[in-house]
Amino acid sequence: MKNNFNNYLRFATVFFLVLGLMTADAMGQRMRRNWLEREQSIEEAPKKDSVIAKGPFKPYGQVITKDAKSRDGLFKVHEIKGKYFYEVPDSLLGREMLMVTTIAKTADGIGYGGERTNTQMLRWDREGDNILLRVVSYSNTAADSLPIFQAVRSSNLEPILNKFDIKAANESEGTLVIEVTDLFTKDIQPLGLPRFRRTQYKVSRLDNERSYIASIKSFPINIEARYVMTYAASEPPSNSATGLITVEMNSSMVLLPKEPMMQRLADRRVGWFNTTVTDYGLDEQKATKRTYLDRWRLEVKEEDIEKFKRGELVEPKKQIVYYIDPATPEKWVPYLKQGVEDWNKAFEAAGFKNAITAKDAPSPEEDPDWSPEDARYSVIRYFASDIQNAYGPHVSDPRSGEILESDIGWYHNVMNLLRNWFFIQTAAINPDARGPKFRDEVMGRLVRFVSAHEVGHTLGLPHNFASSFAYPVDSLRSATFTHQYGTAPSIMDYARFNYIAQPEDEGVSLMPDVGPYDVYSIAWGYRPILEAKTPEEEQPVLDQWILEKQGDPIYRYGRQGNAYDPSTQSEDLGDNAMKASAYGIKNLQRIVPNLMEWSAEPDKPFKTYDDLDELYGQVVTQFNRYMGHVRTNVGGVYEIFKSAGQGEPVYTHVDKATQKDAVKFLNENLFQSPTWLVDAEIVSRTQDFGYLESIRNVQVGTLNGLLEWGRLGRVIENEALNGSAAYGLLELMGDIRRGIWSELPNGRPIDVHRRALQRAHVERLGYLLRENAPAIPPALRARLGVSINASQSDIRAAARGELRTLQQQVAAAVTRTTQPISKLHLEDVQARIREILDADKK
Repeated sequence: MKNNFNNYLRFATVFFLVLGLMTADAMGQRMRRNWLEREQSIEEAPKKDSVIAKGPFKPYGQVITKDAKSRDGLFKVHEIKGKYFYEVPDSLLGREMLMVTTIAKTADGIGYGGERTNTQMLRWDREGDNILLRVVSYSNTAADSLPIFQAVRSSNLEPILNKFDIKAANESEGTLVIEVTDLFTKDIQPLGLPRFRRTQYKVSRLDNERSYIASIKSFPINIEARYVMTYAASEPPSNSATGLITVEMNSSMVLLPKEPMMQRLADRRVGWFNTTVTDYGLDEQKATKRTYLDRWRLEVKEEDIEKFKRGELVEPKKQIVYYIDPATPEKWVPYLKQGVEDWNKAFEAAGFKNAITAKDAPSPEEDPDWSPEDARYSVIRYFASDIQNAYGPHVSDPRSGEILESDIGWYHNVMNLLRNWFFIQTAAINPDARGPKFRDEVMGRLVRFVSAHEVGHTLGLPHNFASSFAYPVDSLRSATFTHQYGTAPSIMDYARFNYIAQPEDEGVSLMPDVGPYDVYSIAWGYRPILEAKTPEEEQPVLDQWILEKQGDPIYRYGRQGNAYDPSTQSEDLGDNAMKASAYGIKNLQRIVPNLMEWSAEPDKPFKTYDDLDELYGQVVTQFNRYMGHVRTNVGGVYEIFKSAGQGEPVYTHVDKATQKDAVKFLNENLFQSPTWLVDAEIVSRTQDFGYLESIRNVQVGTLNGLLEWGRLGRVIENEALNGSAAYGLLELMGDIRRGIWSELPNGRPIDVHRRALQRAHVERLGYLLRENAPAIPPALRARLGVSINASQSDIRAAARGELRTLQQQVAAAVTRTTQPISKLHLEDVQARIREILDADKK
């Protein structure tokens, strides 16, 4: 699923929860002991030895009066008549913390309860009689032992989020008292409504009279602040007559470990979410990027080190725990949990057993203070939303990449997306998918599949779009093969479901599981290398683990977003798009005649045709996907990451025969009108107008994508590098022309779909002749390539040549064409070409 939060915004926290029937106080004491045992990072507050500089402060008792409602924790928190105070221990001044801000409750149209809005690293500093709350950045860094460290700090002044007057000092406890009411009731943007929401709804100001703190609770390693903010807005998404937007926010401030986890350096040959900083302390003659993995801190217990060295599985010091949102419908809970725990087999390859688990959230009786917004806990959040999606973000310590917490977002309507995919891709061979509503067991299995995918993201794994290309197409028709290896080596691909399998392929698996690539990548990122004391000492071992899999496509990583690599595509299966798509089309052709029956519900006689309309649209969409998979081979370039030490190329052009086969496939299956898509019975029940446009959009979209600047530029460059072994520009354009205009030699009638396609072809050639290639922003060049200089490229010359050839061929065909509409069409085409070429002369 998409990791919207921009591939992913990193969210933050440190956690643990001790389940059991104990009081809140007992639980807090137990958690504090566990934390101290882990890293000894929260020292007991200094008592009489502490030296706090005196200042013009009021006596402690005059500020923190007997009316105070107080709570111990990371900072002692006091509430006095609606005002809130922190006691900041001097031992925690200068310590890094993470602030994770979340929408807790919201109105319709303004996000969803549980969505993160901001994560920032903070530090509390004292300056004279004030406490400063600074926003800390680690994007530029150097070891503090190096002279250049001072230059880095001087060039990266940290912004001050807020300044607090010191109200009192508690010398016996070594704490300074500040009032924090304004931090959560004034308009401090990083803690409130995000900027894009303010712009979207035209927010003018925060209404202080309608904003207030609901609660602030302190825990051993974090402080949870709940506050209600009301904004004046001229275009609120709901209750517009009020001109107001009210949201309840939760900001969770979490203490980071005093000693950061040792980094593990990234390698682009293994896909991983990572953190990149500019490290000025490296012994290089330029500013050098340092990239390290985002991963949970899984460590071997001291008493288990020898077992681990002998190859025995051991339990980690600290297990990864996910809690299920209490708002989740009960029947889906077991499947969500299974999706979490499916990853244990991958962690076993890293040397750990029981590394990850899923649990029910504690009841209010078990823990009255438990909250899904609490940044100590990782939660699968269930949103009552019609968005068809789920996402799996995580929060990492920017100093080390240690993942501290994750909240998976699960939108209720993702089940409709799953219904559509499973129906369109498997109904031809799978009775369980033939209906608008699946049995709970079937939908539950799909929920488990998506749960495992999203959990993979929270463990550090991005999408691996090369995975689905690893298996031969015909192997995906084998029950033996697919049950052993799944339908793709990684559940982190967008491989979805097995559209290749045919009705005679009895018992074949229909979806991927946590696969061999997933097991390999988790082992690569998480297996402790005990003998290494620095990230650099780990690198030879990590490199060797990669080289052991060298050349095996099962263990290849392919990044998302490379638009020209046919082996890293979304929603595809198998190592040959033409062959796979041919099987997929056969299955769609089986579905269409049955679509009315399979979308009906006989027990609902008053049902509309909405499901029929939606699923018919899904057929067209799936067909369009197949055409896109094939098209990417034309002008395609394989990107297979290698290290310089391997001495092998990274980029290789798709061979000529494969590219020609792709164009031939498109000519035969798309540009020759796909009339099988047209079912008059379905059209008459679902739309009054538009089916011709649906088919035209697929045909013209694919054609324009074939004759796209970047693709044609790659074709030209391939020919320049590889000569006659390459699929050249003129050969490509000639093959397209002969396929789209095959009626011309004998004057055959031209159907309505082909007439529209032929006009689109002339228009596209005219566009290439007259227009300039759009500029490509630097941020998109890795995906879209460089901009083509149209005025100096061979593309314009080739387009002009194609138009002149067509001009001659159409003129000859007009005299031999007898069907009236086809004759008028060709005369119109003549006029269009003449207009384009005449305009070009001016």
